[in-house]
Amino acid sequence: MVNEKLLVDTSAFYALMDRSDNHHETAARLWVSLLKENYPTMTTNYVVLETLALLQGRLGFDAAKVWYSDILGVVDVQWTDESTHSRAFELWLSLGRRKLSLVDCVSFVTLRQHKLEIVFGFDNHFSEQGFQLLGLD
Repeated sequence: MVNEKLLVDTSAFYALMDRSDNHHETAARLWVSLLKENYPTMTTNYVVLETLALLQGRLGFDAAKVWYSDILGVVDVQWTDESTHSRAFELWLSLGRRKLSLVDCVSFVTLRQHKLEIVFGFDNHFSEQGFQLLGLD
């Protein structure tokens, strides 16, 4: 890994928290490695919202609370401004795919704004957009 900042996706955050997730072991191993190396990580406030909703709905309030206090605290949260939201919404409309979320499009735009190429996650939409998925290497 090159030590440039990477974006952490909901799919990685969720896999970290759910031991029954197919990617849990990979996510846990990579997360520990990132922490040991003091690897710079970021996410978006849209990913935070999506992750909280997913964790609360599937694993319960306590899991969402633990994630927010124990895991998210070491990640730089990039707050989405109106311009980024608008560009992401236009991208979402232009791609017009049922399983591609606005949250993903915000992540794509944010990655491009910050000139980042690496995503810690398991969502192939990122590789389709030209980003390297750390979780699926």
